[in-house]
Amino acid sequence: MKQIVILSDTHGTLKDEVKARLKEADVILHAGDLDTPEVAEALYAYGKDTYIVRGNNDRWLSPRLPASLTVTIEGVRFFMTHSARDVPKQLKDVDVVVCGHSHRYSAEDRSGVLWLNPGSCGWRRWDPMLTFCVMEAEEGRYHLTKVSFPPRR
Repeated sequence: MKQIVILSDTHGTLKDEVKARLKEADVILHAGDLDTPEVAEALYAYGKDTYIVRGNNDRWLSPRLPASLTVTIEGVRFFMTHSARDVPKQLKDVDVVVCGHSHRYSAEDRSGVLWLNPGSCGWRRWDPMLTFCVMEAEEGRYHLTKVSFPPRR
């Protein structure tokens, strides 16, 4: 079984609540809007399998980060991009679509595919809480847990 931390929209910061979960993770998925190279470096420094796509605020990383990617972890097939608008209409062989951008957490089954937006764990825009997800995956099955915490003032 692998523990996957799924986050997006960190916007230049990794909060302590996120760092604690990253230490425990086997895999890190970040759906864009890191905003600074330091956040990318910090994620890679955990020494985990780390997959990052660029967000609309990551132009500085355009040559190094893909706009989208697919990855299979413990038999669970992921497609990642920053904005749901950039998901191909004819997406095949995918179990989970991960997007960010809206800063709003959502997890919705669409015809057997989980569409997941972990929300924002960097700064709050709409919701009163910051959010991200932890997924446990094994042999093509997964269990998702939403993690939420209040922003510090």
